[in-house]
Amino acid sequence: MKTQQPVLITSVVAVVDLPRNRFAGFSGALCAAGAKALGTVQADTEADNVAPVSVLGICLITAGAAVAVGAAVESDASGRAVTLAAGASNGIALDAATAVGDVIRIVRGI
Repeated sequence: MKTQQPVLITSVVAVVDLPRNRFAGFSGALCAAGAKALGTVQADTEADNVAPVSVLGICLITAGAAVAVGAAVESDASGRAVTLAAGASNGIALDAATAVGDVIRIVRGI
């Protein structure tokens, strides 16, 4: 079982349904591919409700592809973590992901 240690949690009004363990954008939607994320969604949240978002610390995130330990990650178009290519860094992987859908820990803010 993976655990998280959030240091800072904020909230955002969800403009779409936000699944937990995905990157949230500043607008309240899923983070766009390569964009800077507000943080990771902590609970499944339906549109027009307030979603808790971990902004800083060790956070859980769903992988969108294989990710190596220590790799910087960015968001894919579904708000999942993928290895940083040309987008904005949204954290560093603390665990390896071997397949789409794996839940891994990332550290944000270092």
